[in-house]
Amino acid sequence: MERDDERLARAKEDPIVGSLPAVPGIRVAMSLTPGLGIHLRGLADDLLVHDYPGATIDRVDRELLATAVSAANDCFFCMDSHGAHAAALMALSGGARLPAIEILKTGRSDMLDAKMAALVHIARTVGRAARELTAADVGAAKLAGASDADVQLAVLIAAGFSMFNRMVDGLRARTPASLEPYLGRAAEIAAHGYS
Repeated sequence: MERDDERLARAKEDPIVGSLPAVPGIRVAMSLTPGLGIHLRGLADDLLVHDYPGATIDRVDRELLATAVSAANDCFFCMDSHGAHAAALMALSGGARLPAIEILKTGRSDMLDAKMAALVHIARTVGRAARELTAADVGAAKLAGASDADVQLAVLIAAGFSMFNRMVDGLRARTPASLEPYLGRAAEIAAHGYS
């Protein structure tokens, strides 16, 4: 099944858990209790928005990592929303890496520079099976210019977004049939973050 066909099929699925709020994606989990909303948004801000000591990757890079992990986990809501967030951030700075977003969704990373490709590899490995991450993987990222903090963020983003992906898909939260519904929220997040 092609990705667009699969996205349409997902959009037609009904939630399998009862008594959920009528909102799409991760907003379902964020709406279950006030505390969950605060903590999940805070985690997203800490991983994707706030300064991280020693990190050289920017907000676009972080959103690309979230997109890659979500695509590897086959979570359309998170893959598409974080791809839209990356695009909104790119638009603020010229959009030079825009084609990389769709490439990441296919499981490839050939449009990325060596540092980001190595970090995407780390994130996908951790998202799939964390114990499969090797010192050689980390060494390759460091050789490509990644700092220890960049590697830490790649691992943390992979772990965090694997959790978010499982919340969305485990609840069968509503997933839009196209990318358009993500655009307005993406602009807000690019300007203000998640909280």
